[in-house]
Amino acid sequence: MEGYIVKLFPIALAALCCGSGIASAHNYRLNTLTIDHPFARATPPGAKSGGAFLVVDNAGKVPDRLLRASSPAAGAVELHQMAMDNGIMKMRALSAMDVPPGGRLELKPGGFHLMMIDIKQPFKTGDHVPLTLTFEKAGSIDVVLEVESMGAAAGAHKP
Repeated sequence: MEGYIVKLFPIALAALCCGSGIASAHNYRLNTLTIDHPFARATPPGAKSGGAFLVVDNAGKVPDRLLRASSPAAGAVELHQMAMDNGIMKMRALSAMDVPPGGRLELKPGGFHLMMIDIKQPFKTGDHVPLTLTFEKAGSIDVVLEVESMGAAAGAHKP
């Protein structure tokens, strides 16, 4: 029996380690908010800005608002929205983004997003970039952006 346990220990340990990585699924919890899969797109050499994306789910009964974001990897992080205006894609800065009660805020390519301005160095696939999000009611939380390929799309990380 003892030899059986010793043989299974490495397998059990590997399953536990892999399982814990899958269980976390790169999300964060702040009060009633869940921040899921924050990521940035890789940037070309010499780029001075880059986009960051994530999903915020609000399990609470009251609305919240994303007020600001910051990162030591960029001179500034602005809340932005891309939208079509008379057939032309335009980007504009926002003062805040609403997170409805029982709803979600999706920051994804081609829509709401975080614009990281004056980045200190290009983002390379596989890099990890620290980011602080500040919400009106829930407060602040530190997350890590996983840098994905230049063409990474929203939801591409999910199986």
